[in-house]
Amino acid sequence: MGHLTLRGVRIAVAGRALLEEFSLDILPGEFVAVVGPNGVGKTTLLRAVAGFEQPAAGVVALDGIELGKLTPHRRAQLVAALGADAEAPNGMTVREVALSGRFAQRAWWDWTRGDDDVQAADAALARVDLGDKADRAFDTLSSGERQRAWIALALAQGARALLLDEPTSHLDAHYALDVLTLLRGIAREGTTVVAVLHDLNEAAAFADRIALLGDGRLLLYDAPDAALDPDVLRRAYGVEFARVLVDGEPRVFARSTSGRPFGTAARNAS
Repeated sequence: MGHLTLRGVRIAVAGRALLEEFSLDILPGEFVAVVGPNGVGKTTLLRAVAGFEQPAAGVVALDGIELGKLTPHRRAQLVAALGADAEAPNGMTVREVALSGRFAQRAWWDWTRGDDDVQAADAALARVDLGDKADRAFDTLSSGERQRAWIALALAQGARALLLDEPTSHLDAHYALDVLTLLRGIAREGTTVVAVLHDLNEAAAFADRIALLGDGRLLLYDAPDAALDPDVLRRAYGVEFARVLVDGEPRVFARSTSGRPFGTAARNAS
């Protein structure tokens, strides 16, 4: 399970509406990328789904369970959320970081851990290919390894849906592809994955569907082939886009004022 639904959601910050009448269906096991220009409300939307922000109106539900009516503890059993700028825990091993995800499965006052918790944490670390680094200090990991360790924490949490805010920020191309491949695999195994991404082509390469935000609403929610529409992207970002095929798959590049796509890769693709 992991059917995430938003119905008529309105999100406002400091009295200013960011999103109006926002409705969305994300099916179990889908990887959905949320994209759009800066300031449009992508992170706030993710926080509303996670329960960190209360929508001004509308309903957010997972498998028919209205998340806003749950206690934070119960909600953490259903939804795991990873922010963009999580701080490295001081003095903790990689296994201890993964184990902290197990608190969602215990009463708030129960800080003990059993064999089942260790097994769940170790299984999560193995899933993200960090099993051999379980006893390493977390702060000795590379940026890409740290991101995978945070994902292991979320997997150990046992939630049905995984929300990530810019999971590839600060990562080079190798580690970004590594993390996105991991997330797509996790979705295929049944966990619903929703990630805010800035790179449209990363979204197109890995997501099942793309949700494009702009003008205070959902401009488009579709498969990558339909979502990478230059006209719709221009409305959202305020610049022209060129659409090209790379190995038969659609990719887009912002156009300069001269009308040429930015970047060497874009020139070669065109």
